[in-house]
Amino acid sequence: MLKNLQETVSWLRPQIPAETKIGIILGTGLGDLANNSTDKKEIPYETIPHFPVSTVEGHSGKLITGKLGGKPILAMQGRFHFYEGYDMKQVTYPVRVMQFLGFEYLFVSNAAGGMNSSFQIGDIMLIEDHINLFPEHPLRGKNLPEFGVRFPDMSETYNLSLRKLATKIASGNNIKLQFGTYVGTQGPTFETPAEYYYFKVIGGDAVGMSTVPEVIVAHHGGLKVLAFSIITDLGVLGKIVEVSHEEVQEAAKIAQPKMAFIMEEVIKQL
Repeated sequence: MLKNLQETVSWLRPQIPAETKIGIILGTGLGDLANNSTDKKEIPYETIPHFPVSTVEGHSGKLITGKLGGKPILAMQGRFHFYEGYDMKQVTYPVRVMQFLGFEYLFVSNAAGGMNSSFQIGDIMLIEDHINLFPEHPLRGKNLPEFGVRFPDMSETYNLSLRKLATKIASGNNIKLQFGTYVGTQGPTFETPAEYYYFKVIGGDAVGMSTVPEVIVAHHGGLKVLAFSIITDLGVLGKIVEVSHEEVQEAAKIAQPKMAFIMEEVIKQL
């Protein structure tokens, strides 16, 4: 894997400005944020050595370099999921690439189901913590010192300074933010009513099929993480309705401009 990473990084480095320190992973229906960038250049995943290829509708499958908030960024328009059949090393491979490119920050977004009774469809939740329910851990196996320590501390996985900055920006621009814990599950099924209830009982506010593996690896690699969920469906008792992937994408697209604004303003102030 180390050899593959070195080959991927060597191939990408000439195409990414050396001063780039910010990576962005865009979730289902949230890919338009990268289109706000200037000096944009697209790199299809299939052209990158050893890179996985996204197979999910709503994930276009390309890296985008450019400037957002006046800062150089590298955005993933389309991520990889465990339910697609990838193992965790593949799911988190792009984050390792960012680490080896010398990045300092990772911004993550996802579409999620909300269990918190105060949530509404279209809300933006700033992720404060997570619960990992994936059946495979992204750090399982031999630990290379180039990656990070064997037993990483997780007491502040989502950077507190970035969260405070995002909260201040949202408040100053009359953007409603929710706050909570994200539960990461394998998928690809949406949750049953009993599962929604269980996730709420164990401390979850929102649930989805991504983010947790990438965040763990980013934190392990020393990147500071800021992450958001857009609440695209509800698992609150009395509000649970049948949901489709298309409906999730549409709800995400409606809410994404506000989330994109917060992200861009945070980037400006880094």
